[in-house]
Amino acid sequence: MGENRVIRVMISSKANINLEKLPHHIAIIMDGNGRWAKKRGKFRVFGHENGVKAVRNTVEASAELGIEALTLYAFSTENWKRPQKEVDRLMGLLVSSLNNELKTFIKNDIKLCAIGNLEQLPEKTLKTLKKVIEATKDHKKMTLSLALNYGSRDEIINVVKNIANKVKNNIINTEDIDQVIINKHLYTQNLPDVDLLIRTSGEQRISNFLLWQIAYAEIVFTEVLWPDFKKEDLYNAIIDYQNRERRFGKTSEQLK
Repeated sequence: MGENRVIRVMISSKANINLEKLPHHIAIIMDGNGRWAKKRGKFRVFGHENGVKAVRNTVEASAELGIEALTLYAFSTENWKRPQKEVDRLMGLLVSSLNNELKTFIKNDIKLCAIGNLEQLPEKTLKTLKKVIEATKDHKKMTLSLALNYGSRDEIINVVKNIANKVKNNIINTEDIDQVIINKHLYTQNLPDVDLLIRTSGEQRISNFLLWQIAYAEIVFTEVLWPDFKKEDLYNAIIDYQNRERRFGKTSEQLK
Protein backbone atom coordinates (compact mmCIF):
# COMPACT_ATOMS: atom_id res chain seq x y z
CA MET A 1 0.00 0.00 0.00
CA GLY A 2 1.28 3.45 -0.77
CA GLU A 3 2.08 5.89 1.97
CA ASN A 4 -0.53 8.42 2.96
CA ARG A 5 1.08 11.83 2.73
CA VAL A 6 -0.26 15.05 4.12
CA ILE A 7 0.51 17.95 1.84
CA ARG A 8 0.43 21.29 3.57
CA VAL A 9 -0.19 24.28 1.37
CA MET A 10 0.76 27.62 2.84
CA ILE A 11 -1.64 30.28 1.67
CA SER A 12 -0.25 33.79 1.94
CA SER A 13 -2.26 36.52 3.65
CA LYS A 14 -1.31 38.72 0.72
CA ALA A 15 -4.31 37.38 -1.19
CA ASN A 16 -6.63 38.94 1.41
CA ILE A 17 -5.26 42.46 1.03
CA ASN A 18 -7.52 44.97 -0.71
CA LEU A 19 -5.16 46.76 -3.08
CA GLU A 20 -7.70 49.58 -3.38
CA LYS A 21 -7.41 50.42 0.34
CA LEU A 22 -3.68 50.34 0.94
CA PRO A 23 -2.19 52.69 3.53
CA HIS A 24 -0.30 55.44 1.73
CA HIS A 25 2.36 55.71 4.43
CA ILE A 26 3.54 52.94 6.76
CA ALA A 27 5.94 53.68 9.62
CA ILE A 28 7.67 50.97 11.64
CA ILE A 29 9.41 51.01 15.01
CA MET A 30 11.82 48.11 14.50
CA ASP A 31 12.15 46.81 18.05
CA GLY A 32 13.46 43.61 19.59
CA ASN A 33 16.89 43.05 18.04
CA GLY A 34 18.61 42.93 21.42
CA ARG A 35 16.11 40.54 23.00
CA TRP A 36 16.24 38.31 19.92
CA ALA A 37 20.02 38.01 20.30
CA LYS A 38 19.84 37.52 24.07
CA LYS A 39 17.42 34.60 23.67
CA ARG A 40 20.11 32.93 21.58
CA GLY A 41 22.93 33.67 24.00
CA LYS A 42 24.48 36.25 21.65
CA PHE A 43 25.52 39.88 21.93
CA ARG A 44 22.96 42.56 20.97
CA VAL A 45 24.88 43.33 17.78
CA PHE A 46 24.00 39.85 16.51
CA GLY A 47 20.34 40.88 16.63
CA HIS A 48 21.00 44.07 14.69
CA GLU A 49 22.86 42.11 12.03
CA ASN A 50 19.95 39.69 11.63
CA GLY A 51 17.46 42.55 11.59
CA VAL A 52 18.83 43.62 8.19
CA LYS A 53 17.02 40.73 6.51
CA ALA A 54 13.73 41.87 8.04
CA VAL A 55 14.35 45.34 6.61
CA ARG A 56 14.94 43.88 3.16
CA ASN A 57 11.79 41.72 3.34
CA THR A 58 9.68 44.65 4.50
CA VAL A 59 10.98 47.04 1.85
CA GLU A 60 10.48 44.50 -0.93
CA ALA A 61 6.98 43.55 0.23
CA SER A 62 5.93 47.20 0.53
CA ALA A 63 7.22 48.04 -2.94
CA GLU A 64 5.54 44.97 -4.44
CA LEU A 65 2.18 45.94 -2.95
CA GLY A 66 2.42 49.53 -4.13
CA ILE A 67 2.88 51.31 -0.79
CA GLU A 68 3.69 54.95 -1.47
CA ALA A 69 5.93 55.63 1.54
CA LEU A 70 7.69 53.52 4.15
CA THR A 71 9.50 55.06 7.12
CA LEU A 72 11.74 52.98 9.39
CA TYR A 73 12.90 54.09 12.84
CA ALA A 74 16.56 53.13 12.48
CA PHE A 75 18.36 55.21 15.13
CA SER A 76 16.88 57.63 17.64
CA THR A 77 18.44 60.65 19.33
CA GLU A 78 18.38 58.59 22.53
CA ASN A 79 20.29 55.66 21.01
CA TRP A 80 23.59 57.53 21.41
CA LYS A 81 23.32 56.57 25.10
CA ARG A 82 23.94 52.92 24.25
CA PRO A 83 27.41 51.32 24.69
CA GLN A 84 29.89 52.87 22.26
CA LYS A 85 30.74 49.50 20.69
CA GLU A 86 27.09 48.91 19.86
CA VAL A 87 26.68 52.41 18.39
CA ASP A 88 29.83 51.97 16.28
CA ARG A 89 28.60 48.60 15.00
CA LEU A 90 25.18 50.04 14.18
CA MET A 91 26.77 52.81 12.14
CA GLY A 92 29.04 50.33 10.37
CA LEU A 93 26.08 48.07 9.66
CA LEU A 94 24.18 51.01 8.19
CA VAL A 95 27.06 51.79 5.83
CA SER A 96 27.38 48.21 4.62
CA SER A 97 23.61 47.78 4.27
CA LEU A 98 23.24 50.95 2.20
CA ASN A 99 26.04 49.87 -0.12
CA ASN A 100 24.60 46.36 -0.45
CA GLU A 101 21.02 47.48 -1.04
CA LEU A 102 21.71 50.20 -3.61
CA LYS A 103 21.24 47.77 -6.49
CA THR A 104 17.93 46.66 -4.98
CA PHE A 105 16.76 50.28 -4.70
CA ILE A 106 17.66 50.91 -8.32
CA LYS A 107 16.05 47.68 -9.53
CA ASN A 108 12.79 48.38 -7.67
CA ASP A 109 12.65 52.13 -8.42
CA ILE A 110 12.85 53.00 -4.70
CA LYS A 111 13.80 56.50 -3.59
CA LEU A 112 15.84 56.68 -0.37
CA CYS A 113 15.44 59.60 2.01
CA ALA A 114 16.52 60.23 5.58
CA ILE A 115 14.95 62.26 8.37
CA GLY A 116 16.56 63.52 11.55
CA ASN A 117 19.57 65.58 12.56
CA LEU A 118 21.79 63.96 9.95
CA GLU A 119 24.80 66.23 10.34
CA GLN A 120 25.60 64.61 13.69
CA LEU A 121 26.09 61.20 12.07
CA PRO A 122 29.66 59.88 11.66
CA GLU A 123 31.36 61.20 8.52
CA LYS A 124 31.53 57.83 6.75
CA THR A 125 27.89 57.06 7.52
CA LEU A 126 26.71 60.46 6.29
CA LYS A 127 28.82 60.22 3.13
CA THR A 128 27.38 56.81 2.23
CA LEU A 129 23.85 57.95 3.04
CA LYS A 130 24.15 61.01 0.80
CA LYS A 131 25.58 58.86 -2.01
CA VAL A 132 22.61 56.49 -2.02
CA ILE A 133 20.11 59.33 -1.65
CA GLU A 134 21.63 61.07 -4.67
CA ALA A 135 21.67 57.86 -6.73
CA THR A 136 17.95 57.22 -6.10
CA LYS A 137 16.57 60.76 -6.01
CA ASP A 138 14.56 60.38 -9.25
CA HIS A 139 12.95 57.05 -8.39
CA LYS A 140 9.16 57.02 -8.24
CA LYS A 141 7.74 53.67 -7.10
CA MET A 142 8.19 54.11 -3.34
CA THR A 143 9.90 56.47 -0.92
CA LEU A 144 11.87 54.70 1.79
CA SER A 145 12.77 57.05 4.65
CA LEU A 146 15.27 56.12 7.35
CA ALA A 147 14.81 57.96 10.64
CA LEU A 148 18.40 58.50 11.79
CA ASN A 149 19.41 60.49 14.85
CA TYR A 150 15.69 61.25 14.92
CA GLY A 151 13.54 62.42 17.80
CA SER A 152 10.05 63.82 17.27
CA ARG A 153 10.31 66.35 20.08
CA ASP A 154 13.55 67.69 18.59
CA GLU A 155 11.83 67.90 15.21
CA ILE A 156 8.93 69.89 16.66
CA ILE A 157 11.32 72.23 18.51
CA ASN A 158 13.12 72.88 15.23
CA VAL A 159 9.79 73.59 13.52
CA VAL A 160 8.86 76.13 16.20
CA LYS A 161 12.25 77.84 15.96
CA ASN A 162 12.12 78.03 12.16
CA ILE A 163 8.60 79.41 12.08
CA ALA A 164 9.37 81.89 14.89
CA ASN A 165 12.37 83.13 12.94
CA LYS A 166 10.24 83.63 9.83
CA VAL A 167 7.62 85.51 11.85
CA LYS A 168 10.38 87.71 13.28
CA ASN A 169 11.59 88.49 9.76
CA ASN A 170 8.07 89.14 8.44
CA ILE A 171 8.13 86.08 6.16
CA ILE A 172 5.14 84.48 7.90
CA ASN A 173 2.26 86.23 9.69
CA THR A 174 1.36 84.74 13.06
CA GLU A 175 -2.32 84.49 12.14
CA ASP A 176 -1.41 82.40 9.06
CA ILE A 177 0.21 79.61 11.05
CA ASP A 178 -1.83 76.43 10.59
CA GLN A 179 -1.33 72.71 10.02
CA VAL A 180 -0.22 73.30 6.44
CA ILE A 181 2.53 75.71 7.54
CA ILE A 182 3.73 73.29 10.23
CA ASN A 183 3.73 70.36 7.79
CA LYS A 184 5.94 72.34 5.43
CA HIS A 185 8.59 72.68 8.15
CA LEU A 186 8.69 69.03 9.23
CA TYR A 187 11.39 66.58 8.11
CA THR A 188 8.54 64.69 6.42
CA GLN A 189 7.25 67.68 4.49
CA ASN A 190 7.20 65.71 1.21
CA LEU A 191 5.40 62.69 2.66
CA PRO A 192 1.72 62.03 3.46
CA ASP A 193 0.71 61.59 7.10
CA VAL A 194 1.26 58.12 8.51
CA ASP A 195 -1.74 55.80 8.01
CA LEU A 196 -0.34 52.71 9.71
CA LEU A 197 2.24 52.54 12.51
CA ILE A 198 3.69 49.14 13.40
CA ARG A 199 5.81 48.37 16.44
CA THR A 200 7.41 44.97 16.87
CA SER A 201 8.52 43.09 20.03
CA GLY A 202 5.37 43.54 22.09
CA GLU A 203 6.24 46.96 23.50
CA GLN A 204 3.30 49.36 23.37
CA ARG A 205 4.66 52.88 23.23
CA ILE A 206 5.58 55.42 20.54
CA SER A 207 9.11 56.23 21.74
CA ASN A 208 9.26 59.79 20.43
CA PHE A 209 8.57 58.76 16.82
CA LEU A 210 6.62 60.93 14.36
CA LEU A 211 4.33 62.35 17.06
CA TRP A 212 2.76 64.96 14.77
CA GLN A 213 2.56 62.69 11.72
CA ILE A 214 0.73 59.81 13.46
CA ALA A 215 -2.14 61.93 14.78
CA TYR A 216 -4.71 59.71 13.01
CA ALA A 217 -2.61 56.63 12.31
CA GLU A 218 -3.88 53.15 13.05
CA ILE A 219 -1.41 51.43 15.38
CA VAL A 220 -0.54 47.73 15.31
CA PHE A 221 1.56 46.23 18.09
CA THR A 222 2.96 42.78 17.36
CA GLU A 223 4.78 40.37 19.66
CA VAL A 224 7.16 39.41 16.84
CA LEU A 225 10.76 40.47 17.46
CA TRP A 226 12.14 42.49 14.56
CA PRO A 227 14.62 39.89 13.17
CA ASP A 228 11.68 37.45 12.91
CA PHE A 229 9.42 39.96 11.11
CA LYS A 230 8.45 38.45 7.77
CA LYS A 231 6.42 39.60 4.78
CA GLU A 232 3.43 37.74 6.21
CA ASP A 233 3.64 39.86 9.37
CA LEU A 234 3.46 43.00 7.24
CA TYR A 235 0.52 41.60 5.26
CA ASN A 236 -1.35 40.75 8.48
CA ALA A 237 -0.77 44.26 9.86
CA ILE A 238 -2.16 45.77 6.66
CA ILE A 239 -5.21 43.49 6.80
CA ASP A 240 -5.75 44.55 10.42
CA TYR A 241 -5.55 48.19 9.27
CA GLN A 242 -8.06 47.59 6.46
CA ASN A 243 -10.54 46.00 8.85
CA ARG A 244 -10.69 49.11 11.01
CA GLU A 245 -13.09 52.02 10.58
CA ARG A 246 -11.15 55.25 10.17
CA ARG A 247 -13.50 58.03 11.24
CA PHE A 248 -11.19 61.05 11.68
CA GLY A 249 -13.55 62.51 14.28
CA LYS A 250 -16.75 61.68 12.41
CA THR A 251 -19.39 59.13 13.39
CA SER A 252 -19.90 55.79 11.65
CA GLU A 253 -23.22 57.06 10.30
CA GLN A 254 -21.54 60.05 8.68
CA LEU A 255 -19.06 57.82 6.90
CA LYS A 256 -21.91 55.74 5.46
